[in-house]
Amino acid sequence: MDLFEYQARDMFERHGVPVLGGIVATTPDEARAAAEQLLPAEGGVVVVKAQVKTGGRGKAGGVKLARSADEAAEKAAEILGMDIKGHTVHRVMIAAGAKIATEYYFSVLLDRAERRYLAMASVEGGMEIEQLAVERPEALARVAVDPVVGIDAAKAAEIVAAAGFGDDVKDKVGDVIQKLWTVYEAEDATLVEVNPLVLTEDGEVVALDGKVSLDENAGFRHADHAELEDAAAADPLEARAKAKDLNYVKLDGEVGVIGNGAGLVMSTLDVVAYAGEAHGGVKPANFLDIGGGASAEVMAAGLDIILSDPQVKSVFVNVFGGITACDAVANGIVAALGMLGDEASKPLVVRLDGNNVLEGRAILAEAAHPLVTLADTMDGGADEAARLAHAAA
Repeated sequence: MDLFEYQARDMFERHGVPVLGGIVATTPDEARAAAEQLLPAEGGVVVVKAQVKTGGRGKAGGVKLARSADEAAEKAAEILGMDIKGHTVHRVMIAAGAKIATEYYFSVLLDRAERRYLAMASVEGGMEIEQLAVERPEALARVAVDPVVGIDAAKAAEIVAAAGFGDDVKDKVGDVIQKLWTVYEAEDATLVEVNPLVLTEDGEVVALDGKVSLDENAGFRHADHAELEDAAAADPLEARAKAKDLNYVKLDGEVGVIGNGAGLVMSTLDVVAYAGEAHGGVKPANFLDIGGGASAEVMAAGLDIILSDPQVKSVFVNVFGGITACDAVANGIVAALGMLGDEASKPLVVRLDGNNVLEGRAILAEAAHPLVTLADTMDGGADEAARLAHAAA
């Protein structure tokens, strides 16, 4: 789960990371009130920042300076409702201004390829880090982090030395890096990024922007993380699936896909996409992994989600019987279709293989449901599902 900047700022503050004041606003009037609270009496600026989960806000006009409360309201009115890379701006953050001397970059993330954590730092922050990594890779220090040890004082010193921070700031930056590691570890994050991490004219090191991605698999340890979800932006089908504990991701195709095991489902998506090239270019409509237990209730919940997607024209059920045998899966499909009744109105192609496959196929053949077509192979099932989807389009 990716957080909005204001959520990352608040999380940083809770863990002692130095940040500037920030208040969320959803209307120009709220922006005016926030600016009145944050603007210093002797004059200064606040920054009106679009809150969207994408980069490039500044280039798109989603970050503006304001020197008065009224100007903050005007800038908020300009930004609210903007479309930034397909993301509509529904809220802005009014952030206190800073007198910046130097901009840095720091992040810690999950390095899946190496099965460890990776810290990255640079004394050249503020710009898009992807651009820096391509154009001047030597300017971006990459330091492996042992998951058992984490970032202690010694590792923080190694990071700041590798990035080339000067003697005048290395201790302060190292201290902030350790606090950012606390955020990463305590919140079960997969990414904590600050760009820019700034040195102010007063000599303070402050996280001026923040990006945090949380591992949803660790959600059971963090009841408060549920409050951070952007329910308004969630796909309604994905929200329904999540409520039923289904591993579902909405895609943009016409063939619904149900499988047991993430690897099998991902392979099925590829096979359906390939088969669809011969049938009008139809594509998979979703990723849905029902896991090891294909009970009638689980199958019914999955079919209900997929069949309620108006884009879906056919469904391909591709199951390899292992812990759950194929006859149990077949009984689950038959029972699910009975539970759904008239709501099940789109053709299903079912391919079963593995444990008790003959018994499973016999159960489906005996049921003779008019919507169900049996397939002997994965390729054949994908082709038939694609053909049916194209015919119904």
